[in-house]
Amino acid sequence: MEIAIVGLGLMGRPMARTLGAAGHQVRGWNRSPLDPALTAGIPLCASLAEAATAELCLLMLADSAAVDSVLATLMPALRAGQLVVDMGSSNPAHSVIHAARLAEQGVGWVDAPVSGGPEGAAAGSLAILAGGAEADVARALPALQALGRVTRVGGPGAGHTAKVINQLIVGLTLQAIAEATALAEASGIDPALLRQALAGGFADSKLLQIHGARMAARAYVPGARVATQLKDLRLAQALAAARGLHLPHLDDTAARYARLVAAGHGDLDHSALHLLLREEQATG
Repeated sequence: MEIAIVGLGLMGRPMARTLGAAGHQVRGWNRSPLDPALTAGIPLCASLAEAATAELCLLMLADSAAVDSVLATLMPALRAGQLVVDMGSSNPAHSVIHAARLAEQGVGWVDAPVSGGPEGAAAGSLAILAGGAEADVARALPALQALGRVTRVGGPGAGHTAKVINQLIVGLTLQAIAEATALAEASGIDPALLRQALAGGFADSKLLQIHGARMAARAYVPGARVATQLKDLRLAQALAAARGLHLPHLDDTAARYARLVAAGHGDLDHSALHLLLREEQATG
């Protein structure tokens, strides 16, 4: 497929390279200039209008506001038969609106956010949560399946709803791992040995093995950013409120991420919940 990737950040770049390696014709465009070393090997579009000529426009943007802004420019340039796939984490309600507006132009829409991080994007092993009409998801499969395992979870907006739920699990699990790591350190147990001991048991997970190691090493280079995790947890809070649910652990963890952002740590990896615990312990 001819694919334009709009958004060449931490996820967009490895996705572009994986799609290119799978044989797709890939070009990229980013809203702000990037160091050429970061985009080496990825052909670039001179403008968003050029990106709009691709058979499939794949959006990998920071949030709903960025998607709304890009689509405002992209939509007038799209033609019937094209397909827009939003693979970032966005507000599900916005996805429903975008799908309806694009359908009026004969353009397909799929919201297909992912889980698995830059590592999964590079390996083509992402979990992809697809929402959209069955025909549109089927058209997107040649690209999506090069990036990972695809599950259609419903119509437009359902993919982003599932990603919000995914991020709820991730955020709360990282809080548990941060507390467990802090308790291990305070008890004189090597966190690396603890992860080894727990491997394969009920407490084991990719998050424990990957982010537990980052916490123990104080290595908070993203990965996924604190500010992005907070954005996703706030989407989860809004979704829960709309459904009449009160989720206390979600509210507590979102507040802790908000404290990290307020302290100037928004660009750190979301495993920096461990840093917050350390700072709190140091200040009493």
